[in-house]
Amino acid sequence: MQIVVTDGYTLNPGDLSWDNLKKLGDVIIHDRTYPDELIERCKDADIIVSNKTPIDSIAITTLPKLRMISVTATGYNVIDTKAAAGRQIPVSNVPGYGTASVAQHTIALLLELSNWSGKHSLDVSSGGWQKSIDWSYTIQPVTELYGKTFGIIGMGNIGQQVAKIVMALGMNVIYHTPNPNDELAGEYKSIEDVFAEADVVSLHCPQTPENTGFVNASLISVMKPTAWLINTSRGGLINEADLAAALKNATIKLAALDVLSKEPPPGDHPLIGISNCLITPHIAWISREARQRIMLQTIVNIQSFINGKAVNVVNAITP
Repeated sequence: MQIVVTDGYTLNPGDLSWDNLKKLGDVIIHDRTYPDELIERCKDADIIVSNKTPIDSIAITTLPKLRMISVTATGYNVIDTKAAAGRQIPVSNVPGYGTASVAQHTIALLLELSNWSGKHSLDVSSGGWQKSIDWSYTIQPVTELYGKTFGIIGMGNIGQQVAKIVMALGMNVIYHTPNPNDELAGEYKSIEDVFAEADVVSLHCPQTPENTGFVNASLISVMKPTAWLINTSRGGLINEADLAAALKNATIKLAALDVLSKEPPPGDHPLIGISNCLITPHIAWISREARQRIMLQTIVNIQSFINGKAVNVVNAITP
């Protein structure tokens, strides 16, 4: 059985081991695979292991031996799952691996927007404090989070973990999620009310065809002019041109993003270089601990498929 890893570098830049995966078959590992390389590299693959390499309907219908796709992530929007289901090819993902790490990065972005520790540290390093006539100074206003309202879109595992942390900071939580229940922390609201009432809105929902670009000019316009927007989920949830205009026009005050609709972004990306938009390069998921969980669960997913009992299947396979 041939197993092809299309883009293994981000998962394992050298600090993890592929050894247990290699026990499951003839494993070929590529650091990166570009779209025009996919079919040639996977022409003999029984199983493809992929994170962000797009696998479209053309590839799925062209690859004759393909029997399974294992996604080394929770999100699987780069895979044409319907086309895979049409060929009875299960697509498995890794749910829940990044709850702690992504929540932690969300809070890191929140605290940077409130305290600007990074900016102040860089200013001290460049001599700013030595030149100051006062014993204390700021180059960016510092904001106390206590008592402010934190809005969450999507109350899955990550959203719930973020809610716990911000409540510990003394923030009030409101949220929108498809299936609210009394066990969730905070107060359920419509999407529009979350955006209108929150001092900070944080996105924690998967991207689907239905919600792509839903954070647009119309929705942003209901936000407070002092509001902040955080996204550690999927870049495609936001209409980036609309957000760029809103930040430049002071429709909202700040944004902090770990994801963009195209990664890496083009040189003319509308949000890069805007002074009130903080961007990190999709690193919320990337702690070694989280990547180790991905590796372990991916091996379980593939072994389960080999044993005839596929797990974590995200597309409907009919017998």
